[in-house]
Amino acid sequence: MRMQFLTITAIRENEERASHNCKNIIYLLLMKKPLSWLILALLTLINLSASPMLVFVGTYTLTTSKGIYALKFDPTNGSFSEPWLASVAQNPTFLAFDSTKKHIYASGELKLPDVKPALGGITAYSVDAASGMLTFINQEATGSGATTHLTVDATDHMVIACNYSAAYECSLPILPNGSLGPRTSFIPHIGTLGPNKDRQNQAHAHSVTTSPDNRFVMCCDLGTDQIIINEIHPETATLTPHTPSYASAPAGVGPRHSKFSADAKFFYVSNEMGGSVSTFSYDAVIGSLKFLAIDSTLPEDFKAINTVAEVRIHPNGKFIYVSNRGHDSIAVFSRNPDTGLLKRLQIIGCEGKHPRNFNITSDGKWLLVANRDTNNIASFSIDTDTGLLKASGHSTTVAQPVCIVFYN
Repeated sequence: MRMQFLTITAIRENEERASHNCKNIIYLLLMKKPLSWLILALLTLINLSASPMLVFVGTYTLTTSKGIYALKFDPTNGSFSEPWLASVAQNPTFLAFDSTKKHIYASGELKLPDVKPALGGITAYSVDAASGMLTFINQEATGSGATTHLTVDATDHMVIACNYSAAYECSLPILPNGSLGPRTSFIPHIGTLGPNKDRQNQAHAHSVTTSPDNRFVMCCDLGTDQIIINEIHPETATLTPHTPSYASAPAGVGPRHSKFSADAKFFYVSNEMGGSVSTFSYDAVIGSLKFLAIDSTLPEDFKAINTVAEVRIHPNGKFIYVSNRGHDSIAVFSRNPDTGLLKRLQIIGCEGKHPRNFNITSDGKWLLVANRDTNNIASFSIDTDTGLLKASGHSTTVAQPVCIVFYN
C-alpha cells in the first residue's frame, strides 16, 4: 500500500508541476522575454511531453496475480514504476477502453454459485486516471467458457467478444453510464476444420477486430483457418452474418490476431501455428478479404516448437511487429504502403519467455512486451526511421501478464 500511495502521489505532483510550468511558458510568451528564456521554456515543454505514461495490464490469476495491474512507464529511458493492483478480478486477460477512456472492459470469467465450470464474462470498470485505480461497475455473462478476446466498437455502443474453447462470437450493449447490458447476439463458429488434428479438432474463435469504418468485425478462427466476417449494428448492439461470410487463410496456419492498416486497404494476421504473418487486401465497399502473401517470423534454422501471438502496426504505418512464443522474440517487418507486402528486417529476443502480447506507444517510440512465463514486462526503443528495436534493459515484474493497454 505504501508503494501504491507513493506512486499515486508522484503522479499528482507531476501533473501539478506540468500545470505550473505551462502557465510559466504562457507568461514568458506574453511578456516577450529574451530568446534565452523562451528557449528554456520550450525545453521545459518538451520535457513535459515525455511525462510518465499510465499503463494497465491484464493477467492470468492462476499463480500470484490478483487481477488488473497498473504502472507508470517513463518514455525518457524506458523504465517502469512499481506496479500496483488496480482492481481485483478473475483472469482478466484482455482489456479494451471505450473512446473516452473513462471506462475499460475486461474479458475473463463470471463465477456464479453452483455454476461449474465458470461462465465466460465481461466486466466493466470506470477509470480514475489520477490514482490509476479501477472501480467495478458490473459484469455480464457471454456464454460457456472463459471469454478470450474483446473490443469496443467505434460508437461506444457495444462490446464485441469471442470465445476460443466454446467457439462463438457475441455482443453486449454499453449503457450510458458505461455499464454492460445482457448479451444481445450470439454467433457460433462452424466450418471445415484445418488439417492439424491436435489443434484444429473444432472451431476456435480467437480474436475480434473491427473494420476502420465500424461496419464489420473480423474474427480469426484458429480451428477452421478462416477469418469470419460479421456485420456490426451499433444502434441495436448486435452482430449479423455477412456475405461473404469468411476469408480463407493457408491450411494449418491457425489465424490468431489481426490488424487493419490505417487506410483500410490491407489486413494482417498472426498465424499461431504457422510461425508466420499473412497479408490480405481488403475491399471496404463489400467487406471482403483476399489473401496476398505469407511471411515467416522465424529464422530458417529454428526447428523447435513455436506459437505466434500478437501482431501490431507501427503508428507511422511503415512497419509490422509480430511476437514468437518458443523462439521468444519479436519479428520486425517493413511494409510497402502500396502493395501491403512485407519484408523482414529483424528478429530480436523479447527479454523473457512467452511474449503473449505487446503494445506500441502512440508516438511510435516504444514497444512494451508482456512475457507471460517469466512474469515480466520489458521495454524496447523503436527507431521510427528504420523500425528496428533495441532493448532498453528495463523491465518490471507482473505475474502472468497477458495484455498491455496505454491510457495515454
